[in-house]
Amino acid sequence: MDIFSTLYRLHIIPFLKKWKLLNLILGALDILAIFVAFECAYLIVYSGADRGYFFFLDQRFLLLFAGITPLWLLAMYLLKATEIPRTKQYTAIFWEYFLSAGAIFMLLILLYFIFKLYTVSRTFIILIPVFGFLFLFTLRMMEYTVFKRYRSKGFNYLNVVLIADTSSLPFIESMLEHKEWGYKIVALFTSSEAIRKKYEETIIILPEDFIEVLNDLMEVDMIDEVLYTKSKVLPSEIRKIVRSCEELGVVFSVMYRDEKLTLSNAVKREIANYKFLTFINVPHNTYALGVKKIMDIFGSLLGIIVLSPLMIMMAILIKLSSAGPVVYKQPRVGLRGRQFELFKFRTMVANADEMRKELEELNEADGPAFKIADDPRVTKIGKFLRKTGLDELPQLFNVLKGEMSLIGPRPPLPEETTQYERWQLRRLSVKPGLSCFWQVKPDRNSIKFEKWMELDLAYIDNWSLRLDFVILLKTVKTIFHKTGL
Repeated sequence: MDIFSTLYRLHIIPFLKKWKLLNLILGALDILAIFVAFECAYLIVYSGADRGYFFFLDQRFLLLFAGITPLWLLAMYLLKATEIPRTKQYTAIFWEYFLSAGAIFMLLILLYFIFKLYTVSRTFIILIPVFGFLFLFTLRMMEYTVFKRYRSKGFNYLNVVLIADTSSLPFIESMLEHKEWGYKIVALFTSSEAIRKKYEETIIILPEDFIEVLNDLMEVDMIDEVLYTKSKVLPSEIRKIVRSCEELGVVFSVMYRDEKLTLSNAVKREIANYKFLTFINVPHNTYALGVKKIMDIFGSLLGIIVLSPLMIMMAILIKLSSAGPVVYKQPRVGLRGRQFELFKFRTMVANADEMRKELEELNEADGPAFKIADDPRVTKIGKFLRKTGLDELPQLFNVLKGEMSLIGPRPPLPEETTQYERWQLRRLSVKPGLSCFWQVKPDRNSIKFEKWMELDLAYIDNWSLRLDFVILLKTVKTIFHKTGL
């Protein structure tokens, strides 16, 4: 019996996909593996009736675990070991985990001497990265095997468009043959008669002369990446495609055969043992993005824990003030056009969506956005929540689920994105956030739509950890100064 069919029949996989729990589960398993590594090292070195059998009962070891775990996760992220690979070889994964464990070993030795932890056994210090490597690597191999089977069933795939010639046949064949890699070829642009004859019944084949159609295709379909796999690279053709992909925030990669080839705005990577140059049009500082990801996870988790009393109080006030659910769920558009359910405290009457049609003529915002300064649908408690920005607090759960980031462009409504101009679609090339430039402006509701879009693109083009920190501080200021309306 197919395990995945059974999981679907039991609604387990749909539940995990709906609530975006997979990343949380994988992260939790990594933390559990590190926890077990600490525990095994402790049992070997310290277990006994006088010391107990659990390392976390000793404050020194608990603090060490709390400090090392996020740094270990960061090291794995920087080495791209936290990703479930699609085409990576086992030896490459082995070295990623070996290097991450080596980095943690060096860090532990450094901490040992800096803080003079001479009461801690050196054997304990050595065994932590040893067990950590064994458990984390074994866990990832098991996950890799499961995901390969999962992708082979047609799930968790990336939509790609290929620009190919006859020399691309082996690459195309390998992508189609290895379904466990999780690549779905949406369309092929080619002048090759051999490719047309072989794949015209299974893949959309378009002539290279129709390359302009790629622009329309990227606008209407969820395209994750465009791969240029021709043996002869035509610079003029490449430039046009790069401009289109950059405009829409779609990843563009060129297969290369010259090892000396380098470009300032491209990074080298491998797909199924073929070398590609990937053009980066979004923030790509690996270290900074690793810190941002960990900050999103731990920041949202900490925010949920610390602010839970306030959120419970807000929930009670909303429930007592008007009929309807406490949390309002709304479809929004996230990274690369994928939809998700955004959580907010309900600030309007229960039938607000139906009333919107009657209020369209009162819309004070330009562009596809909808805003009314004194919206009659907003409840009394809703006005306070909007003014302080507290209505956005449930989105901490969206951040924890991986659908959003703490800082990033606000996620638009699906009907808004259909009215975007081409240059505005690039704001979907990064993960949406709780707050951004527009969100912290005192007069944000009077800002023209085009200016709002320009602010979001300026954030993408100038992103840094420092910028995120500044926006975060201004967001807190907005809450206390009640400048949300």
